[in-house]
Amino acid sequence: MANQDESFIREVNEELRSEQVKAVWSRFGGVFIAIAILIVLGTIGKVGYEYWHETSASESGDEFLAALNLAKENKTDEALAALTSLEKDGYGAYPVLARMRAATLQVQKGDTAAAIQAFSDIGKDSTIEKPMRDAARMRAAYLLVDTGTYEQVSAEVEQMAVPAGAMRHSAREVLGLAAYKAGDMPKAKTWFQQIADDAESPRNLANRAQMLLDLIAASGKAPEQAS
Repeated sequence: MANQDESFIREVNEELRSEQVKAVWSRFGGVFIAIAILIVLGTIGKVGYEYWHETSASESGDEFLAALNLAKENKTDEALAALTSLEKDGYGAYPVLARMRAATLQVQKGDTAAAIQAFSDIGKDSTIEKPMRDAARMRAAYLLVDTGTYEQVSAEVEQMAVPAGAMRHSAREVLGLAAYKAGDMPKAKTWFQQIADDAESPRNLANRAQMLLDLIAASGKAPEQAS
């Protein structure tokens, strides 16, 4: 009798659980289905985006390499056209790389003024990551050493010549060169000395700075550094 009672109670409990499940499904089944659909769509979307990302980056990379090959073959105008197209329609970092490479080709064509303007514009574009902007400013500054004034060079890179600046060594060198070219030996000596005194300066850059310091000292055009 006891076994029959237990069996009956078990069947009742199972029936109740079944009814509860039916009630929950009746009330929230649509929600469960919607959640399941969202999960599936989300997975499909993620996979689709990753595929699109990889495909777009690969296509832009191929276009950039093709433009570089055109430049190597001295097909400058064709290379510039390809880079201009990549600037407009490229993916990821490739539009910026295309802009910088196009500016370099402008130098090779003899249009240094256009190249300087292009590099300077990249350096001022807040949508571009800072390391890339700083590299562009540095390229503009080095070109300006030969074609511009010290003030123009300073406007591009003096902000990077601070002690904590990642590109301070190159910034100090180009400022020193601009001052040297302008005949301002005291200012040139100040910049080159900062390179020589910085223990983290790259060896080749420190050697160039010391050589120029020796030239300035030999010329007698700059006062001796106070001890």
